[in-house]
Amino acid sequence: MDITQEVRSNIENSGIKEGSCNIFVPHTTAGVTINENADPAVKKDIIQHLHKIIPKNANFSHMEGNSDAHIKSSLTGPSLTVLIHNGKLILGTWQGILFAEYDGPRTRKVYLQIQGD
Repeated sequence: MDITQEVRSNIENSGIKEGSCNIFVPHTTAGVTINENADPAVKKDIIQHLHKIIPKNANFSHMEGNSDAHIKSSLTGPSLTVLIHNGKLILGTWQGILFAEYDGPRTRKVYLQIQGD
């Protein structure tokens, strides 16, 4: 899920001109990453190949049956820091902030901590 616009809006509404925004996902089967956001095929490729290299029904020890989601979450990570300059989110031309749920659908939270000036 692309969350770039939500993060961008929160930064712009914060009034912070120079600083950073910490993005944190407090879930062990979800993650957040920055990657290409212009071509939807990139997101599809990431998801498809994560499923390929970490299949859901591998021989895992975890009894809940979602070890694949825990491993995928570890790969993308639970947090990011992005820079703020002139009150704007700094990302590369093709970059977007992507939230990934690996064991859903579920209701999830994403926390932002915007600091600076």
